[in-house]
Amino acid sequence: LYLAMISTGELTGKLDICCQQLANQQQEQQRLAGKVKKALRYPLIVLALALLVVLGMLYFVLPEFTAIYQTFSTPLPLLTRMVVAAGDMLSRGWPLLLALFLSPLLLNQLVRRRSDWLLRRQRLLNALPLIGPLIGGQQLSLIFTILALTQSAGISFLQGLQSVEATLSCPLWRQRLAQARTLIAQGEPIWQALSRCGGFTPLCLQLIRTGESAGALDQMLENLAHHHREQTHQRADSLAAHLEPIMLVITGSLVGILVVAMYLPVFHLGDAIG
Repeated sequence: LYLAMISTGELTGKLDICCQQLANQQQEQQRLAGKVKKALRYPLIVLALALLVVLGMLYFVLPEFTAIYQTFSTPLPLLTRMVVAAGDMLSRGWPLLLALFLSPLLLNQLVRRRSDWLLRRQRLLNALPLIGPLIGGQQLSLIFTILALTQSAGISFLQGLQSVEATLSCPLWRQRLAQARTLIAQGEPIWQALSRCGGFTPLCLQLIRTGESAGALDQMLENLAHHHREQTHQRADSLAAHLEPIMLVITGSLVGILVVAMYLPVFHLGDAIG
């Protein structure tokens, strides 16, 4: 992409404009990608912190309370016994717990080495509610931004697609664009080739078809890039807004169960003494 844009800028005498467009594109896409990553990482961070709090209470706080309660002959409540049993099971099976914690990291490294596994993982992510549209929107924003940039610089659509393929990190979208580039090279209209490779919305296909027939493809690509960029920003904000209360409920429930399990025997002891 950089080489093609700089070469075009040198040939047309608009090197400064091409470099400025490249800088603006990179800045906007980095900001969008950072927002998407933040929206996806937030629930994982909150859940990890909640698990650390729960494990800390099970390993350090709950045993102290249990030792105090065992000095009395009153049996512990059912909830407290269940939590104590869970803590004992975790303390004895910490190797298994560590293996479960490390297995996603190891699995991710294995998946990265297999292109077919990467495609399956990407299809799985695209099928997830909320997360799938967010990732897809970010990819479409990047695709149309680069295509609009190359079209405005006078680079052919096929060469622009090739630049997009080299820029994308998603193997699924690289495969789709490679298929579309082959179909376009064989003489198919752009909108028809993109519809056959999949992944593009009806709005994308309609606007590309209109721009292709009206000779205003660069403007339609710019409109699509802006549309998906704004839509992805909104989806990232919406995902954070939906997941934040869910994570708070999960965290509060876990901590609340442990607190109730620790202090419930106090009331039983009071009743027994009374």
